[in-house]
Amino acid sequence: MTYFSLNHNAPEVIFEEAVVRGLAPDKGLYFPKTIQQLPESFFQNIENLSHVDIAFEAIKQFVGDEIHEEDLKSILKDVLSFDFPLVEIDKNIASLELYHGPTMAFKDVGARFMARCLGYFNSKNKNTNKVTVLVATSGDTGGAVASGFLGVDGVDVVILYPSGKVSDIQEKQLTTLGQNIKALEVDGVFDDCQDMVKTAFLDEDLKTARTLTSANSINIARWLPQMFYYFFAFKTLKQKDKKLVFSVPSGNYGNICAGMMAQKLGLPIHHFVTGTNANNIVPEYLKTGNYQTKASVATISNAMDVGAPSNFIRIEALHNNNFTQLKANLSGFSYTDSETVDAINHLKTHHDYIADPHGAIGYLALKNYMTQHPDSYGIFLETAHPIKFLPVMPEQIVNNMEMPSQIKSILHKEKKSTIISDYKELKEFLLK
Repeated sequence: MTYFSLNHNAPEVIFEEAVVRGLAPDKGLYFPKTIQQLPESFFQNIENLSHVDIAFEAIKQFVGDEIHEEDLKSILKDVLSFDFPLVEIDKNIASLELYHGPTMAFKDVGARFMARCLGYFNSKNKNTNKVTVLVATSGDTGGAVASGFLGVDGVDVVILYPSGKVSDIQEKQLTTLGQNIKALEVDGVFDDCQDMVKTAFLDEDLKTARTLTSANSINIARWLPQMFYYFFAFKTLKQKDKKLVFSVPSGNYGNICAGMMAQKLGLPIHHFVTGTNANNIVPEYLKTGNYQTKASVATISNAMDVGAPSNFIRIEALHNNNFTQLKANLSGFSYTDSETVDAINHLKTHHDYIADPHGAIGYLALKNYMTQHPDSYGIFLETAHPIKFLPVMPEQIVNNMEMPSQIKSILHKEKKSTIISDYKELKEFLLK
């Protein structure tokens, strides 16, 4: 498998090089040169396959022969060592819970897969030069990457996060692990963090001093494994004679883009819905045909506080850069913080279900879509455990929530971070 840059001004590369580079030299995101649909027999037999077998069939063409089949299966077995339950909420509506991993966020799968791929390549090549994983986070990415890469030989991790704009638990998850994990607290918003990371990848001084890669969903090894969730949900629902619709709370658009890749592989998904907060770039684009990024604003669904979604260019590529084709496959809605809180209360009161702010927005967007499409079976993605958002959750719900063991284990740990305010300080840190 080879990958090309979506800016079309960089050499094609193999899977390993795309993972190690993260971003192409021309600032473009890597995209697979070919996408081969899976055979119909795979979908007909999917209920008889394990999660590891399903994931292996979905990902193997993108890895090629760069990881031996048995090693790839071993990696997947390690990555997928927790559950992905589908919880029925209402007639024809279910929540796909993606927060049962070590950091209680959907990003655990992609971060763990990428970490193990890099570890495999370092071992195979007996690399003497360390790889530095440089990543920006608006919330859950940082914790998932920190956990996934903790103690991986030959890899240092540097995480940038916006000061005061992630929850206390999210901050603990990315600032308390130590070892090869370093946290940089940025005086700014997530887009400032992401801009610094992108600038670093193009800095010739840093290229000489370090091998840099990204663990944001711009990296193919973080992005592609997220398609597994959609296959797992289909396996559970295969017998339902309904049009399958996924509603995905979206920030950088890597997760919903991975779902669209699963659809491209032949998974029978009828439609996608993106739910967002005040950072409503994509819903506005779907209304107007004018794609306009903007400065992000802070909301209670902080992981979606993104004003320039990196992965949207991949979504366009999956739809042949055709707006009409994309609009037929994707609907978009945005919601205020008060509407989000109302949805959290509604789910608890009427369905005895506790959703975090992101999942609540996914639920609202799905309900909005299904008012016009009642013949659908809708799944909204619950992307992080609600315990991670205690300060913004309704008090009466917080009082009835139990603290999971994954969270209890970090609360007593000391936060360690370095405060920076601009790219110059980031560069100095990396050159030390």
